[in-house]
Amino acid sequence: MGMTTPPRTLAEALRARDDESLAGLLRARPDLLSPVPNDITQLATRAGTRASVVRALEHLDRFALQTAEALAVAPDPAPYDTLLGLLTGDGRDDGELRGDAGAAIVDALPGALDTLREQALVWGEDERLHLVRTARELLAPSPQHPSPTGLGPTVSEATAGMSPGRLQEILAAAGLPATYDPVSAVTSLSALFTDRARMGELLDTAPVEALSVLDRLVWGPPYGEVTPNPTPPVKWLRDRGLLLPVSTRTVVLPREAALHLRAGRAHRVPEPLPPVVATAAERDPQAVDSAAAGQAFLSVTTVEELLKSWNGGGPAILRAGGLSVRELKKTATVLDVSEPVAAFWIELAYAAGLLASDGETDERYAPTPAYDDWTELPAEDRWVRLATAWLAATRTPGLVGGQDAKGRALSTLGPGLDRSAAPEVRHRVLALLDALPPGTAPEPETLLARLRWERPLRGASTSAGDTTDLRSRIALWTLNESELLGITGRGALASQTRALLTAGPAEAAAGLAPLLPEPLDHVLLQADLTAVAPGPLERPLADMLAALADIESKGGATVYRFTPGSVRRALDAGQSAADLHAFLAAHSRTPVPQPLSYLIDDVARRHGHLRIGAASSYVRCDDESVLNEILADKRSATLRLRRLAPTALAAQIDPVSLLDGLRELGYAPAAESADGDVLITRAGARRTPPRSAPAPVPEGPPLPEPALLGAAVRAIRAGDTAATVVHKDTGPAAPGGTLPRTTSAETLVTVQAAAMTGSAIWIGYVNAEGAASQRVIAPVRVEGGYVTAYDHTADEVRTYPLHRITGVAELADDQTA
Repeated sequence: MGMTTPPRTLAEALRARDDESLAGLLRARPDLLSPVPNDITQLATRAGTRASVVRALEHLDRFALQTAEALAVAPDPAPYDTLLGLLTGDGRDDGELRGDAGAAIVDALPGALDTLREQALVWGEDERLHLVRTARELLAPSPQHPSPTGLGPTVSEATAGMSPGRLQEILAAAGLPATYDPVSAVTSLSALFTDRARMGELLDTAPVEALSVLDRLVWGPPYGEVTPNPTPPVKWLRDRGLLLPVSTRTVVLPREAALHLRAGRAHRVPEPLPPVVATAAERDPQAVDSAAAGQAFLSVTTVEELLKSWNGGGPAILRAGGLSVRELKKTATVLDVSEPVAAFWIELAYAAGLLASDGETDERYAPTPAYDDWTELPAEDRWVRLATAWLAATRTPGLVGGQDAKGRALSTLGPGLDRSAAPEVRHRVLALLDALPPGTAPEPETLLARLRWERPLRGASTSAGDTTDLRSRIALWTLNESELLGITGRGALASQTRALLTAGPAEAAAGLAPLLPEPLDHVLLQADLTAVAPGPLERPLADMLAALADIESKGGATVYRFTPGSVRRALDAGQSAADLHAFLAAHSRTPVPQPLSYLIDDVARRHGHLRIGAASSYVRCDDESVLNEILADKRSATLRLRRLAPTALAAQIDPVSLLDGLRELGYAPAAESADGDVLITRAGARRTPPRSAPAPVPEGPPLPEPALLGAAVRAIRAGDTAATVVHKDTGPAAPGGTLPRTTSAETLVTVQAAAMTGSAIWIGYVNAEGAASQRVIAPVRVEGGYVTAYDHTADEVRTYPLHRITGVAELADDQTA
């Protein structure tokens, strides 16, 4: 490490690191960069704060965490051999981990220590390993925070405050000589519990029942309750200090005694190696790709069908935000799926930016303008966009139907569904599937075991009322959603998904395209007023058919049903009977059935016979008998109609409700404008203003860019130097003593070029108070009208608004910061 003497503090250990090692620490713990520390001492202080240490511990795998837990119960500092003994045992035949298990620990321990050192949780040479004090406090045992190892406090900690007389009684009962002070008494008792031979002799004299009590406490929790008059076995243990009092009713097994009973091991089952993901089934890779491609195409059509059903304006937004349970059920019925699956499709469309709130007073959900652009893409590109949005989304539809921390229901598209761990878990699940041979489906339980080993402290959520293993739940949802979306096929990862994860969206789309069915330009009309689409239809045909008929069933072939209502819908959209006859004749491989022709003509003959306008609203018809029929119909009472003239009726409800009411009675009215012209309603007319996709909620500070890391390390080093060297506040003089002057365009180009080459430049700068100065900076990043740079003049990383830079100039060869 380049030091002649061992480091005495974490700051000294960090100061001895090279720049690459410091950059590795900042990369592993990016929270230390907000803001950039002034020097090494501040970096070490920040690395020891509770919040930062908790975040670092949460990113450790199980064996690295077990290593840190072993150091927490070891003396400080601890030699490497002591740490190894806490993980493998003290060599007794009944306690030492032998064979492959012991060898695996010996092989894995150096790597675990390297991880802890890299993240500044452990410092010092192997002869003197120090666990950061905050980590020791978090992991060490105490009555308030039991240790994960199941060990209790030391004899010294457990006897703090005990009377000297009581200590002497314990020594006498344990067969130890009396001492002259409490400190030596505690030392003598601790030495007895750590001496293998003498401790064995003492336990040989213990009653069998006393040994049974120890067996129940040895692996934790080490605390037990006692009565004022304990049983003889408990009294025997308490008299000899094998159980020490914590309160009047609680005793604890001291750590030294527990370690002897455990044969020196801190953990019952050390886990140096990650669990292997077992194979549930092996399938033909081509069959997997085909199944995934079919599901991918279905996912695209399902999202499209969802948004088509909300084309004219979707459901209203609840006052608390989100979709009501009734609307979710209605959507599930339209899509012919269960409610949890419907929630997934809705959230997926929202994450992809295809669905949003319209922002109106009567706020509703509707497709965004981006949806229209999305529908024009090839099917493979549409799927890639959905899959990419799903991978990055922090919203977790699996939580829908649950409750938040305040007991409020979590609704689809509502608040409280973001879980910052979701993207990381999804990527990790897919990475584990990618590591399996092609066509291999994993055993879910072994997959969950692997994830729990990789992040043992990240399982239980502390937000939104979650009390179970959140990462495992997200992983199970990921497996289900992957199958729905076509990420996997028959449980195995598809080749197009492997391309998406490794090569990018373009390669994934290219791999998926040959597996998707070709769109058809025809349907098969049948005499029972149905049309069969034997495969996916071209977009113009599909759109027109969706307006003219209702989908009756879906699957390998889609069945459309023609009804008076569906034909009227096409007529409302501006089509004529002749247009519909021509359309069907052009796109049917079978002759147009006579019943269908009659249906179109009959609906067209009656369409628009009644006219609905705004009075509040009125009904107009040239045929008085039709109006008489409506008034005589008892079902029209809710419409509150009254006759104004022989050919006109007035209503006390709005035109839209009047239109719907008469259509339910079996009529085919048409809306008309104030000028008396028929209003044509076209599908897809309702769109939200331009909306961006919801931004994922970050799990923590973003990973710093390499250039920023380098600048931060230089600033930290400079701060250390500035603490011992006289600092010069003035920068290099300008030629002629004036600030440089360049145009805004020249300034931007020069700064961007310096950021790309990593070179330093000289700038003139005017701060918010109007004070002018000269500075030498090394630009790192230029974006949003600001330049982030390492300021050689101030020896720190700073951000400068570009509009306050008066000009830039290149440094001469003899100029230095």
